[in-house]
Amino acid sequence: MEQQLNLPIIGMHCENCTSTITRHLKKMDGILAAEVSLATEYAAVTFDTTTLSEAAIVNKIRDLGFDVVDEDEEDAARAEESQRQKLQFTVGIIFTLPLFLISMGRDMNLIGAWASANWVNWLMFGLALPVQGYVAWDYYIGGAKALRNRTANMDVLVAMGSSVAFFYSLAVTIALGTDAGARFGTHVYFETSAVIITLIKLGKLLEARAKGKINAALKKLPQLFPTTACRLQNGEEQHIPIEQVGVGDVLLVRPGESIPVDGVVQSGKSAIDESVFTGESLPADKTPGDPVTAATMNQSGMLTIEATHIGAETALARLVQLVETTQHGKPPIQRAADAVTNVFVPVVTGIAVVTFLVWWFLVGAGFTPAMLRLVAILVTACPCALGLATPTAVMMGTGMGAQRGILFRNGEALEHAGDLTTIVLDKTGTLTEGKLTLTDILTDKDASELLQLSAAAERGSEHPIGKAVVQAAEERGLDIATPRAFKAVVGHGITAQVGKNSVVIGNLSLIQQHNIPTRTFETEAERLQTEAKTVLWVAVDGHIKGLLAVADTLRPEAQATITDLRRLGCKVVMMTGDNRSTADAIAAAAGIHNVMAELRPEDKAEAIKTLQAAHGNLVAMVGDGINDTPALAQADIGISLGTGTDIARETAHVTLMHSDLRGLPEAIRLSRATMRTIKQNLFWAFFYNVLLIPIAAGALYPLSFVPNMLRELHPMLAAFAMAFSSVSVVLNSLRLKRRSENV
Repeated sequence: MEQQLNLPIIGMHCENCTSTITRHLKKMDGILAAEVSLATEYAAVTFDTTTLSEAAIVNKIRDLGFDVVDEDEEDAARAEESQRQKLQFTVGIIFTLPLFLISMGRDMNLIGAWASANWVNWLMFGLALPVQGYVAWDYYIGGAKALRNRTANMDVLVAMGSSVAFFYSLAVTIALGTDAGARFGTHVYFETSAVIITLIKLGKLLEARAKGKINAALKKLPQLFPTTACRLQNGEEQHIPIEQVGVGDVLLVRPGESIPVDGVVQSGKSAIDESVFTGESLPADKTPGDPVTAATMNQSGMLTIEATHIGAETALARLVQLVETTQHGKPPIQRAADAVTNVFVPVVTGIAVVTFLVWWFLVGAGFTPAMLRLVAILVTACPCALGLATPTAVMMGTGMGAQRGILFRNGEALEHAGDLTTIVLDKTGTLTEGKLTLTDILTDKDASELLQLSAAAERGSEHPIGKAVVQAAEERGLDIATPRAFKAVVGHGITAQVGKNSVVIGNLSLIQQHNIPTRTFETEAERLQTEAKTVLWVAVDGHIKGLLAVADTLRPEAQATITDLRRLGCKVVMMTGDNRSTADAIAAAAGIHNVMAELRPEDKAEAIKTLQAAHGNLVAMVGDGINDTPALAQADIGISLGTGTDIARETAHVTLMHSDLRGLPEAIRLSRATMRTIKQNLFWAFFYNVLLIPIAAGALYPLSFVPNMLRELHPMLAAFAMAFSSVSVVLNSLRLKRRSENV
């Protein structure tokens, strides 16, 4: 029998961890599929229960060095882990800052003659020890796990590089206090390891926080389900837990209540707010025979529905599963970095060991010169600049983005944003304002008088169209009377008595039901409908007095944004669940030529897949609603507006906090500027390694005309070069602020 598991995992540090777990799980008999997501820190496992048990899977993951927690204990476990990370970072800051100041003060001759005293080295050792022994502990553990599983990840690199700087400095400090004196040199590099460890810990802390928000947002989706339902049985109402509802049960749903399950209307008429799935601000009219969906809101009439899908079979449950599946299946950028590290670490270590043996045994230089060569190679190859190259630029890029209201969830989003070739924009709430507003008043009489009378009639309405009319009158400062004999005609409009006037407002069908002639405004009504506007016929005392039109209007910055995106080389597509005519009208107003209309949430995700498959497109999806969530997760870059739903914001890779579409081209330009900086940083980081590792190994030693300092390349000089490369990387990243001012 096939069973699926979603296991929360704690202790993963990088993509190497996820690939290790996935690889070992897939080797187990009975595992049908296994995907591990670093973003959500979950393992999605499908297995055969006749061959394998859940306990065996959990034990296997724990044997690999990771922890699996119960879902009931997950929040507490992740909160505890977050507190531990914060404590480690705090300890790192407390000890690293004075250590850094002392080191810089000594190097710049700012702390007086006592700077050369060996007790200062011991003071620096005392400050560095908590950082190396406590803050860096995770890297030692992670590196040990990687080596035990026959891989090498960034934890190995960080642990090795920081340890070399720390223990070499300790050896120098000890030697200076003995007869050996300056045998190993006089310069120490305690601050180097401490600064790197603390900076990387900051990145891990921010990453953990982002993961926690993603998981919290995903858990909010099932909370949209009502917890109880009203079942009709033998003419009696029974209020039961939602879990007890069965297929075929008849349920009563009153106005203001959520639809508890997917079903079909048996009796009653109402307007249902389906924006949770469609994103559309206009509610859908429902009559007997129409389908309804769980978690949508009944706005007006009382309905009885027959349950057709319950529990995991409802549209919302499938939507949750689709988002989780897409999150698990997305390969993060760390794979490439870990692939390089898997080669870099063993190669550098091998070169250092071979160099040591050659100089000790073959050259016969003795143990000390051979050891200095080994230390020089390891110090030169220390991943300081390599470790800082990307994080410093990413921190600057994300910081500049945050100042402009552009929030990148991680470095991967910041990198890929600049490579986007296709931008897909949702219509409602993204290209448009997301709410109905009054756009036109057509009448042969006074427009304000018509609006005032219409607002009075609509004052008793709860429908978004009626609210839009009332709001327009209030914004114009018109006095709005209280109607009498108000009646809402579901799916058509309203009738009311305002003073001495009998008022009918609604669609053409309602006007025709009252046998009111419409010839006067038929041409204008057709024109408004072609502009994707909802037309309201206003009749007073049996005569048409004019037309009102409401619409979800285009954002004022939409056209300029789309033009700017095209200048950046991006193809722009509009995607919506709305009907084709409305979609075409909005797209034409925005200047968009590629339109996908009448799409369900799962259709949107499939459409994104199709675009991704076409000519290797890198696709961004821009949306704000729960219905956009699968497409946001499927896209290479999901972009959400700050006014969107929690799950949309947390699923997205980029959030525009000001909900201003002009942030889209800004994000792309900022990404491109950041990536240029990262590439420059990586060039300099690798340049120093490629140049100095052979020199540290003694490649220049036979050349007598080369200065002795390069032929010998003492570890002190190697460390200076390493430090200089780190400084150059940081300074280059700081230049990003000046560059991005032109973004």
